[in-house]
Amino acid sequence: MHLSREAIVEGLQRIVGPADVITDRRILVESSVDNFRKLQNIFDVHTMPVPAAIVMARSTEQVAAILRFAGEHTINVIPRTGGTATEGGLESAVPDSIIIDGSAMNRIVDIDAYDMQATCQCGVPLQALEDRVRELGLTTGHSPQSKPVAHMGGLVATRSIGQFSTLYGGIEDMVVGLEAVFPGGIVTRIKNVPRRAAGPDIRHVVIGNEGALCFITEVTVKLFPYFPENNVFLGYTLKDMKTGFEVLRAVMVNGYKPSVARVYDPGDAGLHFSHFAADDDCVLLFMAEGPAGIAKATADGIAAIVAGFAECTRVDSAYIETWFNDLCWGPDKITAEDERIRQTLNVNRTTEISADWSSINDIYQAARARIIAEIPDITMMGGHSSHSYINGTNMYFNYFFNVVGVGPEEETAKYYLPIIGIICEETLKRGGSIVHHHGMGKARAPWVRDEYGSSYYILETLKHAFDPEGIMNKGTIFPL
Repeated sequence: MHLSREAIVEGLQRIVGPADVITDRRILVESSVDNFRKLQNIFDVHTMPVPAAIVMARSTEQVAAILRFAGEHTINVIPRTGGTATEGGLESAVPDSIIIDGSAMNRIVDIDAYDMQATCQCGVPLQALEDRVRELGLTTGHSPQSKPVAHMGGLVATRSIGQFSTLYGGIEDMVVGLEAVFPGGIVTRIKNVPRRAAGPDIRHVVIGNEGALCFITEVTVKLFPYFPENNVFLGYTLKDMKTGFEVLRAVMVNGYKPSVARVYDPGDAGLHFSHFAADDDCVLLFMAEGPAGIAKATADGIAAIVAGFAECTRVDSAYIETWFNDLCWGPDKITAEDERIRQTLNVNRTTEISADWSSINDIYQAARARIIAEIPDITMMGGHSSHSYINGTNMYFNYFFNVVGVGPEEETAKYYLPIIGIICEETLKRGGSIVHHHGMGKARAPWVRDEYGSSYYILETLKHAFDPEGIMNKGTIFPL
């Protein structure tokens, strides 16, 4: 039976108490979008359906009870922790949704420096966990740009990646075990073991589910020794991205594991490196880390590889270290960026994909050329590769455009979605993946069948099996 907004609120209050059910209209309106439609919050113009309530869950038991209640009454549920999503995964696609906010589940359960793993609830900020383990000379190895504001549950749910992934891997490589609650209030725990071959790796049903299958309540991640004093930085200028991709490939194929390996095209490089790079320069950079011997051997090996590319010119390593020390994007930068957009109507967006070495430069060139030719009011079109593997790399398109002739609520349709469409089309026709680490959300959900091809059967079957009533995050991954 369909419940009214008032009945939904009353039902939630019976589960968690009135103090933990948020019904303030202003907060609900602002929570109807995430950074996919950030202009709606910047300019206070909102078009998405307003949630019925935000419920602050404080335990696994409460999450289970809320999901049982939602299932009984077929109410859409949007799982949330840090709220840093960029692809519409936290948008309310239908009216009277329930946002389950796990940010109050913020206890670090255990730090085990012998078995090298840490267990924490979903609402623990990554920065808080990293600060704690660094006191012990350890690191999570995970450092996305959102590190100061992202929470552990959301990072696992979106299959996030950090800026040191070439050494440590993505979050899927770091998760040891976890606890999650499925529709019907079914609590599941995947135990903490280094590896097992007891059937399919069921961690990956949960990692990357984006709240479309379950709510993650607890995670255990690996820890690593931390040796920042041994960091070695290398930087180079060069004239074309194809050479940059070739250098990255050579480093990876030869078995080196720098924590950072990137190449920026001239447009993107101009945002970070204009104090030493010319307007037409690409910038190639690396960081080697770990025990002193490993860091030195890695840096020396990479330097020898790059020396074989005559186009690459070495720059002062201090430039790269300075850039490295200002990587993360905390609340101060977010506020400043929002104010810049408010004043200038010049919007910055990003879209990231991945492909094999044979295809990545063609995707970059084709998508870039089409966006410049087909999208109006572009003021910068660039990008960089920042996560590499032995068989390929990613491309992180970075672009700015002026919002002209439309209101904030129309910016997504006129500019952002057409750009995403071009990038997805050029990537898919060359066999790449349309999402490297931001998640599908609702922004790229229209391309999910093309992304998966015949394997979409597996994904669709998971949705039907675990969420038969369709209450989990409607429109995310699986389009309405």
